[in-house]
Amino acid sequence: MIIDSHSHWLPEEIIANAHFFSKSWGDIESQIKAMDAAGIAKAVLSYPTTDAHLKLGSISLVAKIFNNQAAKIIKKYPDRFIGAAILPVDDAQEMVNEAKRAIEQLGFEALSLASSYNGIYLDNALFLPIYKLAQEKNIPIFVHSQIIKPIGIERVEDPLLTPVIEYVFDTTICVGKLLMSDILRDFKVKFIFAYFGGVIPHLAHRFDATYQMLRGMNFVNDLKAKPTELLKHIYVDTSGDTTEANFQAALELLGPKHILWGSDWPAKRDMASGIQAVRDLAISDADKNNILGGNLASILTL
Repeated sequence: MIIDSHSHWLPEEIIANAHFFSKSWGDIESQIKAMDAAGIAKAVLSYPTTDAHLKLGSISLVAKIFNNQAAKIIKKYPDRFIGAAILPVDDAQEMVNEAKRAIEQLGFEALSLASSYNGIYLDNALFLPIYKLAQEKNIPIFVHSQIIKPIGIERVEDPLLTPVIEYVFDTTICVGKLLMSDILRDFKVKFIFAYFGGVIPHLAHRFDATYQMLRGMNFVNDLKAKPTELLKHIYVDTSGDTTEANFQAALELLGPKHILWGSDWPAKRDMASGIQAVRDLAISDADKNNILGGNLASILTL
């Protein structure tokens, strides 16, 4: 069974109040047709992060709109879609309240966070109650790169460089801060990072070598393990990528059980090529099938 771990859908009200996003981001019927054509059984619906809250007045309202409307899709197509609820990230208690409402009342099976919010990353104490809740209920947290003011945008804002470089490095910094704050070690939360976790897989050797040098000088906190041992706790999705080097780096660091296939629909529409990239890997058929859906099915206990 193929499960798409990274697809997006937005309600009309959010599309109308956000820049960049067109009506195609709310066309669920087109997504179902594309899924059928590619042989995809299920897909996670997550939030790509938008600036709609600036016009609508609050992140809390955006969360309510998205979660209520996405819940209708989950109810209409229970065998096709898995909901990842978004949260009012400006209030710790409201985050917990909305997460419980989404899980217990609306049928969501996951949570969705951005890698940062106005420069505040997911290592902030604000998010600790959510991690405790996710741990208790054994639900994953999908982490998408922040597209509104990601790291570096104060120095370079470019229509190509911002999404190609800054989105990816915002995710990279997010993973790094979760590592250094001991959250990856202390919480049994299944974090699933988009785009192979930024460039984290490519930095594995540098993490360990630099950490060893700095620990010898007592210049960095004791992580109680090598950085790569803790980084192996995370999961990453492929986000429609077909680059073999990215797959190989992720396989080397994380192994095949922590990689999930994702299309990044509708930003990327060639689902078939992403699936074929997995099938072309020099790994076992069992590992290929796990990446294409088995790993996520296990995480979600489907």
